[in-house]
Amino acid sequence: MIDESEVRAEARRLDGAIPDLDWTALPDGTESYLHPAPSGGLATIALGDPAAPRIVLVPGVTGSKEDFILMMPLLAAAGYRVESFDMAGQYESWAAGPENLSPPRSRYDHELFVNDLISVLEAGSAPVHVLGYSFAGTVSQLAFAQRPELFASLTLLSCPPEPGQGFRGVKRLGPFTGLATGGVGAALMIWGVRQNFTHVPPGRLAFVRARFTLTRRNAVRDIISLMKRAPDVRGLLAASPLPKLVAVGEHDLWPSHLHREFAETIGARLAVYATGHSPCETAPNELVLDLLETYGS
Repeated sequence: MIDESEVRAEARRLDGAIPDLDWTALPDGTESYLHPAPSGGLATIALGDPAAPRIVLVPGVTGSKEDFILMMPLLAAAGYRVESFDMAGQYESWAAGPENLSPPRSRYDHELFVNDLISVLEAGSAPVHVLGYSFAGTVSQLAFAQRPELFASLTLLSCPPEPGQGFRGVKRLGPFTGLATGGVGAALMIWGVRQNFTHVPPGRLAFVRARFTLTRRNAVRDIISLMKRAPDVRGLLAASPLPKLVAVGEHDLWPSHLHREFAETIGARLAVYATGHSPCETAPNELVLDLLETYGS
């Protein structure tokens, strides 16, 4: 009989032994392609049997598909087809944007990101297990509100736990975030990442800095503004029997009690890791255990 505590302990041991990496080196067997979304071509990677049940992992603002390269082989080995893509305006999807819509628009908005995600989910077998990371957690909730039949489960990783002005609950700085414009917030965010206040290893730091050569500043600006007026779909999520997981590091930007209240409100299981805002990078083995448990439910 499998001892679940030993499996969990081994996952934590493996996570603690993750070396510094070249984050541009994709797992063996990874496919790379452009997905034709409404806003333009989205740089996408995929791993696993194309006929297997699908998982779509969506990175957040200033992030990219590579944020999940430690998780993708584990999920593929468990029998899934795993896909991830750079959201419009981010990294290698820098050319995707509101000017490509019909009719063209001037700013990135929730509708753009939601319609892009729906197009990804429709581009293969469904329903799909969806993970939305940070801002993409909000996008995933809104996509579920529109097209629930496309979802097999929903995981919200380090997702803003409150609708509306989502930054208001951020540790220490929350009360002041309402004063900053999207442009100021974007500039501060990019500056903080470049300064490495979270003390990521050299290989990771080089990669996240290199992404900024492509990521569009206006996309980051517009997303920061969107995070200050997120629609509230908690009631719809709570009413759905869909398997739901809220996964977060105990040192996340938002305090744990807000994530706990959010999970309880929407009827989700809560998983907390001994890490920060990016469990997909720092606790991938433990996170995958919780994903597989969620998928099995």
